[in-house]
Amino acid sequence: MVSCSLAALILIYVFGKTVPPAKPAAAPEAMQATERQVITFDQLLVKAKQKINPAQSQRLLTLENSVKRGDVKDQQIHLYHQLARFWADSAHIFEPYAYYTGEAAKLENSEKSLTFAARLYLDNLMTEGQPAMQTWLGTNAKVLFEKALAINPANDSSKIGLGACYLFGNISNNPMQGILPVREIATRDPGNVYAQMVLGLGGKKSGQYDKAIERFLLVVQKDPENIEALFNLAECYEEKGDKSNAVKWYEAVKKLVKVPEAQTELNKRITELKK
Repeated sequence: MVSCSLAALILIYVFGKTVPPAKPAAAPEAMQATERQVITFDQLLVKAKQKINPAQSQRLLTLENSVKRGDVKDQQIHLYHQLARFWADSAHIFEPYAYYTGEAAKLENSEKSLTFAARLYLDNLMTEGQPAMQTWLGTNAKVLFEKALAINPANDSSKIGLGACYLFGNISNNPMQGILPVREIATRDPGNVYAQMVLGLGGKKSGQYDKAIERFLLVVQKDPENIEALFNLAECYEEKGDKSNAVKWYEAVKKLVKVPEAQTELNKRITELKK
């Protein structure tokens, strides 16, 4: 099985540019969470506030009090954006940044703002390992995607994003609720890389490595430099015990990844597989 350090490095390389602020260290409650434990934003906010300095705390208090007094929608939207920028640019903590971006998007109620906020949550969901945090991220993304689809029901990307929330967010006991709409899109449009990736990741998560490989190969045919698909192909082959193909796809990843630490980990993995 791929080492956690290697997987983390690749995920950072793939997703790092799409997630502006760094994620904070997990709270002890979240680390001990069961799949159905509920994490609230208030809990996350308390933990986030413990990480900022006194000057930042004073600035934050001023912004929060302004939101409470704001009774005009445009004013509230502006203040939510200010709060989002504070947590992104000053505090570098993801969860409040995403939350306030999402709250502003709900008030703006435009497809563009709603899908942007939804993707913030979803991108982090795809790299989150704690079940309770997955549920928090997936639930928030789901609400935003649903609002976007109410504006534009024909948007396949939003449908796929919503399906991914069900697949990876622990928000339903029936994963088919997420798979079926995505599968319909992939059947209608086999060249839809997003749909194929989500289905591939879903197959991998459920241990259906052959099916996952089929999906990832379709992605690579369409997008040969898709590092996420290449890495997942290598990992699926390794999980199957097919060392030669695992080496082949890890080598393909290595050609594209420029992060020295990732190169080192990939070389170690390839050497071990060749033994």
